[in-house]
Amino acid sequence: IGPRTLSTGPGVFSNNAFKSADQAESVLRRYRDNYGVHNLKAYLSGNRQQRQWLVQAAARLKLMPTAEGGLDMKLDLTHAIDGFSGNEHNLPVLELQDDVVQLIAQSQIAYTPTLIVSYGGHWGEGWFYTRESPLDDSKLARFTPYDEIASRTLRRPWAHEKEYVFRQLAAQANKIVNAGGRVGVGAHGQLQGLGYHWEMWALATGGMSNRNVLTSATRTGAQMLGIETDLGTIEPGKLADLVVLDADPFLDLRNTVGIHKVIKNGEVFDGATLDREWPSKRALPKQWWWFTEPPDQVDQVDQVDQADTTARN
Repeated sequence: IGPRTLSTGPGVFSNNAFKSADQAESVLRRYRDNYGVHNLKAYLSGNRQQRQWLVQAAARLKLMPTAEGGLDMKLDLTHAIDGFSGNEHNLPVLELQDDVVQLIAQSQIAYTPTLIVSYGGHWGEGWFYTRESPLDDSKLARFTPYDEIASRTLRRPWAHEKEYVFRQLAAQANKIVNAGGRVGVGAHGQLQGLGYHWEMWALATGGMSNRNVLTSATRTGAQMLGIETDLGTIEPGKLADLVVLDADPFLDLRNTVGIHKVIKNGEVFDGATLDREWPSKRALPKQWWWFTEPPDQVDQVDQVDQADTTARN
């Protein structure tokens, strides 16, 4: 049970200290042959010459190398110029001029701004943690141990509204999309279950249409990973992975959390409980934390089950 997960294997860091293009290819060949990966994650892996060797080796081995975006704007721009497949995290400038927008768009580098963790100001996740109620979310409690939720939600640093920069960064992402570029949705693993929705909602605050946000989260994301022939859109011949929502997200993007059904590889699951409904019925196996949580959290899990049973009856 769970999403399809595509791994990059261990990151490629500067401690690889590439001395030549041949050495870079030798290291990356291990990723392809031993880890069996299609994508790589390069974490500021050396000087520009070394990074270029990495990109050249990846091209020969048919690997897609995405890069960790850093606080060095000039370095980040070389990711687009030198042929990296992606740049993870926002460019560390709050107002991009047209030359940069066109570079990112025309290079077709996959830009994932990760608005809930960001350079240039207070992380966007703080805005959601202090304005939403994930601690009281019964569905989150069903799928997440209480200690994990409590550690993230009970105490958060407060910041003034002006300290948050996700709206400004989202506006820059919107410029890139409008220029024909590729912007993806990445929640950095901050809060599984809700973080991806927060990231989509944050992306919309910069003027991006709901349709374009949803496209970034589906079709564009699949293109950025090189798996668009299998996933990303609903059409004959592709894997049957989709969600059925209770309400139209084109009208209100917050409707993305109203998940009625989850369909994974053609199997149908209840959206609230993940009990399988087709091709055969099977309840979600009991999770260990259901029996170890504080009483109020156990009650929340039970409420989800009872509400689902009532709805079915």
